[in-house]
Amino acid sequence: MQTELRGPTAVVTIGPDLPTVMIGERINPTGRKVFSAELQAGDLSRIPRDVQAQVMAGAGVLDVNVGAAGVDEVKWLPEAVKLVQETADVPVCIDSPNPQALAAALKVTQGRALVNSVNGEEARLSSVLPVVAEHGAAVIALCMDDDGIPTTPEDRLRVAEKILERAAKLGIGVESLVFDPLVLTIGSDHRAGLVTLETARLLREKLGCNMTVGASNSSHGMPNRELLNTVFLAQLITVGVNAPICNPVKNALAVRAADLMLGRDEWAMTYIQAYRTLSSMQEAAT
Repeated sequence: MQTELRGPTAVVTIGPDLPTVMIGERINPTGRKVFSAELQAGDLSRIPRDVQAQVMAGAGVLDVNVGAAGVDEVKWLPEAVKLVQETADVPVCIDSPNPQALAAALKVTQGRALVNSVNGEEARLSSVLPVVAEHGAAVIALCMDDDGIPTTPEDRLRVAEKILERAAKLGIGVESLVFDPLVLTIGSDHRAGLVTLETARLLREKLGCNMTVGASNSSHGMPNRELLNTVFLAQLITVGVNAPICNPVKNALAVRAADLMLGRDEWAMTYIQAYRTLSSMQEAAT
């Protein structure tokens, strides 16, 4: 089961037996007050710096989100996507809850994008899946529906199967769906991480699908979030998550270490290269 994404010329393949593909999360105003203010002012100048840092750290795909308060996403999301692909030859993950903004951004995307996201809610299925089908994109599928986020792995699997069935009716195969088993904060439920891990195992066993997740969602409100995120990310990769949305500058070494321990890095060459690159980036920043 392989999901192929493309940039202007680059091809990135997500697959169960392949090295983990990091989707860089930094082009997103959530939790970034300065970037949010810049977007509200129509200033995209920070984006090339974020692109370069994430690609250098090993991101294979870049999430692009301009969803700050008052920002016209239909106008600015396509501009951000164009700027990202002018800066680096990478596939993009187009991130917006607005189907019109998704369509506008897909029209200017070079290659094949990943759309972030659809879920099992009837409104999202009927508004997002046709856009994905029209543009031949791949799409992240969140295991939640009109009743919210299910509390058990089995119920999340049922939502995934529902999305898969609806997508198939539009000619979107399972290879074009990257499922998200969903992460809730452990500060609210100490079993939240375990449910996500068990959901990922079940999705891989039953659907054979590729998976993403926002690992950092688990640590909100906790001390030493970076440690928690790193440990959880490695656990997720072990159970089958192969395209996590993360900060590669902080998480790349853990991701490459997980790949190495799972036998996906012959002679540890990718891990060693990641170590050298991140060490050089840290030295340059001091």
